[in-house]
Order: sequence, then C-alpha cells, then structure tokens
Amino acid sequence: MALLLDSHFWVAIAFVVFLGVLVWAGVHKLAWKALGDAGAKVQAQLDEADALRREAQDLLNQVKAQKEASEKLAAEILANAKEEAQRLGVEAQAKLAEQIERRGQMAERKIAQAEAQAEAQVRAAAADLAAQMAEQVLVARLSGAKSDPLIDKAIGQLAGKLQ
Repeated sequence: MALLLDSHFWVAIAFVVFLGVLVWAGVHKLAWKALGDAGAKVQAQLDEADALRREAQDLLNQVKAQKEASEKLAAEILANAKEEAQRLGVEAQAKLAEQIERRGQMAERKIAQAEAQAEAQVRAAAADLAAQMAEQVLVARLSGAKSDPLIDKAIGQLAGKLQ
C-alpha cells in the first residue's frame, strides 16, 4: 500500500488516464491531421518555390539569349557602320579628286581664253600701229607730191582692212 500513497504513482496513473482520454477523444487524429495539413502546406510552398525558381531560370536564360542576340546585332551594326564610313570616305575622296580635276581643267580653259584674248589684243594693237606707221610713211613720201584723192582713199581703207 505504500505504493498507493506515493505521489509519483498517482501522477503516472493520471498521466496514463489523460493519454487515454486524449486517444478516446481522437486528439491524436486531429494532431496527425494538423501535422499532415501543415506538411501539405509546406510541400505546396516548396512546389511553388520550385516552380518559381524554374520560371526565374527560364527568364534568366531568355534574358541571356536576348543579351547575346543584342550584342551580336550591335556588333553587326557597328561593323556595317564602319564599312559604310569607309565607303563614304572613299567616295568623298573620289568626288574631291574629280572636283579638283574639273576646277583645274576650268582654270586651264580660262587661262587659254585669256591668252587667246591677249594675243588678239596684241595683234590688233600691232595692226593699228602698222597701219599708222604705213600711213605716216606714205604721207611723208607723198607730202612733197601732189595729193591724189584715190591714194588718200586707199590709205584710209588700208587702216580698216588691217584690223
């Protein structure tokens, strides 16, 4: 009977009865269900996180592919721009050389025209001078002689013909 008076014994009995009441009330089923529901929630969250991670990885791969495509396109555009600049530079040099050639030819033509005009002026001046001298020589020779109107007329026409 000493065992029946021991407080530890009664605490153990109360604990066993308490566990029995919990089992009889179905608390263990509720606990398992709560744990199962919590586990399902955690599993759903893990699945969602995994799906989000896969989606993020896919987006990252797409961004990398777009970046590579953009870099390739930028390199092509830059290469095309350099080629275009070189082509335009060559064209500009050719046009400049052509323009310089044209201006040189135009200057040569102007110089030739000026030379021809100067030559014509010199010839005209020489012809005028020759006519004047011829007139003076004839006048000096004929001054002692009687003046003939036909000779005077011919001398007057001579100046006009030599020009």
